[in-house]
Amino acid sequence: MRITILTFLFISFFGISNASNAQELFGKWQLVYFDGIDQIRNSPQFREATATARTNMEYRIKNRLENTVYEFFGEDSLKYTDMVNQKLVLRKATFEVDESNTLIIKHADLVRKAQIVELTENKLILQPISQSGTLGRLIFEPYVEPEED
Repeated sequence: MRITILTFLFISFFGISNASNAQELFGKWQLVYFDGIDQIRNSPQFREATATARTNMEYRIKNRLENTVYEFFGEDSLKYTDMVNQKLVLRKATFEVDESNTLIIKHADLVRKAQIVELTENKLILQPISQSGTLGRLIFEPYVEPEED
């Protein structure tokens, strides 16, 4: 009897914890940094590129950062921007946070996973997970509407 109650409490605690983590995600988050930026800037291709090519790459990095926004809302809904053939596309998906604090995003047949490394009201750090392991880190901050001129 005690084991059953303890098991129930244990499962309930983790269920509440995961629901709480999902709720902490609610809102709009903008990508402000990803580890790939340093890899690009430190690569021989970048360093040896012409000034025009480097400027073009910097523009693409800035564009990607400014336009990568994730909006978590509802119980399990997500809107996010994605790059498809160098064009921004708004996608709608569902998400969940599992017991190991992994964010799972599902869009049609596509499933993306990322470990939630840190989640506060001012910062969200995700570490994408692929079949080959974890990939870099993505750092998000609360989205701030751009000022109009």
